[in-house]
Amino acid sequence: MRKTFREMSDQKFRLRAFLWHEFKEGKTAAEAHRSLPPVFVENALSKSQCRRCFHRFRSGEESLEDDERSGRPEIIDNDALRQAVELDPCLTTRSLSEQFNCSHMTILRHLHALGKSVRCGKWVPHELSEANKKKRVEVANDLLRRSKNRGFFHSILTSDEKWIQYDCSERKHQWLSPGDTPKPTPKPDIHGKKLDRVDLALKQQGVDTSTTLLIHDNARPHTAKITQKKTLELGWEVLQHPPYSPDLAPSDYHLFRSMQHHLAEKKFKSDEEVKIWVTNYFESQPAEFFKKGIESLRMRWQMVVDNDGEYLLD
Repeated sequence: MRKTFREMSDQKFRLRAFLWHEFKEGKTAAEAHRSLPPVFVENALSKSQCRRCFHRFRSGEESLEDDERSGRPEIIDNDALRQAVELDPCLTTRSLSEQFNCSHMTILRHLHALGKSVRCGKWVPHELSEANKKKRVEVANDLLRRSKNRGFFHSILTSDEKWIQYDCSERKHQWLSPGDTPKPTPKPDIHGKKLDRVDLALKQQGVDTSTTLLIHDNARPHTAKITQKKTLELGWEVLQHPPYSPDLAPSDYHLFRSMQHHLAEKKFKSDEEVKIWVTNYFESQPAEFFKKGIESLRMRWQMVVDNDGEYLLD
C-alpha cells in the first residue's frame, strides 16, 4: 500500500526523534542502528544514514523538522506537559506539539528535560540512584556467595511476561519517567495460576519442586500479596532481585532478546497463530540455550559488583 505524504513525514520525524534520543543517551550510531524498532528496519535505514544523522547532531544541528522554524525560543508549561503525558503515556510528539502550539523539537527537548524517555513496551533504566547501585551490589554479592552451593543454578526457575503483537513490524511507544513501567500490566491472580501450572508440569516430570529458586523482577504482579502467598504455598524460595534491574533478569537479557530477533517482521492473524509460533520457538531451542541464559547470571552479578552497581550495557 502506498503511503501518503503525511505518513512519510510522520515516519521520517519518528525516525529522527528515535535517533536523537539515542544520541542524547550517549549511544553510538552503530548501537542506535542495532536497536532500531522493526518498523524502521523494514524501511531499509542503513548504518551510513544513522552516522550522517549523528554527525549533524554532534555539529549542533538538532532539528527534527524538515524546515527548521525561526523566531524566538518557544516556551511551554513543563507542569502541564508532564501532566499530559502522565495521563496518556502514548501521546505522540506531533499531537503534543499541536496541543501546546509549538514545534516537535520543543516538545522533545522539554520531555528530555523532564526525564521522559520513549520506551517500546518494556522498562529500560534511565538513571540509577546511588541507593539503587548500592542495593544492586549487595544483592549481587549475596547471590554470588550462594551460587557456590552445589545445584544452585540447576534449581533456578525464572518467570516473566512478554507482549507479542499481531503485527510485530510496529511497536507502540510510551513516554515514561525513570522507574515507570509501561501499561498494561498482567493481573496478579493470573500470574499465580501460571505458577500453579508450572509446578504441576515439573512434578509430572518427576522434579522435586521443593528446592525451586524463583527469579522474577519487581513488577506489581510478582510482588503482590497474592503472588507471595502462592510461592509460599508452593514451597518455592524467591531470590532477591534489586529494583530497576532487567539486566539481571535472564528472560530480559537472554530469552526475550532472542525472541524479539526472531519476531522481527512477523505478522499474525489470531491468538492461535501466536501460540503456535511461541511453542515452535521454544521447541526449536536446545537445552544449552536456556542453560546459558541462567548460568550467565554469575558473570553478570560479578560485573555489577566490579562496576559499583552500574547498569550493564550489552
